[in-house]
Order: sequence, then structure tokens, then C-alpha cells
Amino acid sequence: MQWRNDTTRYGLAAVLMHWLVALTVFGLFGLGLWMTGLTYYDQWYRLGPWWHKSIGVSLFLLVLVRLGWRALNPQPVPLPTHVGWERRLSKATHELLYLLLFAIMISGYLISTADGRALEVFGWFALPATLHGIEHQEDIAGTIHLTLAITLMALASLHALAALKHHFLDRDRTLLRMLGR
Repeated sequence: MQWRNDTTRYGLAAVLMHWLVALTVFGLFGLGLWMTGLTYYDQWYRLGPWWHKSIGVSLFLLVLVRLGWRALNPQPVPLPTHVGWERRLSKATHELLYLLLFAIMISGYLISTADGRALEVFGWFALPATLHGIEHQEDIAGTIHLTLAITLMALASLHALAALKHHFLDRDRTLLRMLGR
């Protein structure tokens, strides 16, 4: 399998980034929901958010790399069996997935830096708190973060169902192309 995309399939780099982003997003969603049930005296009360924030910032960087890779590589041409509305819906869905990802990560940053402290990332570096001190910032950003995360999970699930529909009902190569075949 080649590293770069061609006009018929995605390359190894795009495939690996796609699935790494997908697994990370679903993992962060599960971790985020689990964290909300922790009590102050739970040993994971501080460790869970530390992992969630650090992985979230890493995901932000990975998505930036993925968008750069996408811009520098040819995209496989749509399959001839895909009708116009499917192509338009696919394009809009991918754009909305990226928009939701960035909005979720920005709202997460605003939650984490609401008190003016920098956001520590795996102890490697810290992102400074550039926008903080807004009244109820943590609560407002938290509500937005959760709402957008639920929306992202719903849209990602529909995206997966569409891929399965193409594979099992339409019997086309849509899913196989994202598996690098």
C-alpha cells in the first residue's frame, strides 16, 4: 500500500489518520462522559481530565496535520455509482465533521483556561490562557462542549452507517477505499 492517495483510493497516511482520529474522538467522548460522574475523592478526579485535555490538544494537532495532508494529496474521485445528492451530502458531512471537531476543541480550551491557568499537555508544554475571566465561562463553554460532542457523535455514527450502507447495500468500494484497498 502506498503512503499517498491516488485517484482511486486513500493512501496509508490518510487511512491511519482517519482511523486514529475516529478512535480518539470516540475514546474522548467516553472518557468525557465518565469523568462527569467522578467525585472529588476519586483517584481519577484530576487524572481523567488531565488525560482528556492532553489527548484533546494532541487530537487538535493531528487534525491540523490531517487537513494539511488532505490539501497536499489528491482525493480519490467519487465512484460513478454515487449520485449528485450523495456527493454533495458527503462533502457537507465531512466539512461539518471538521467544523464540529474544531468547535469542540476550542470550547474545551475555553473550559480548561477559564480560571486563567495555562493548559498543560502531557507535561511537555503548556498552552497559555489567552481568553479567560468571562463570567460563567467554564459553564457556558462546558454546555457548548457537551452539546457539540453529542452532535459530533450522532453525525459520526451517521457517517459510519453511510459507509456500511455503501458496502453492504450498494456493494460499492466506498468503505474499502478508506481501508486502503
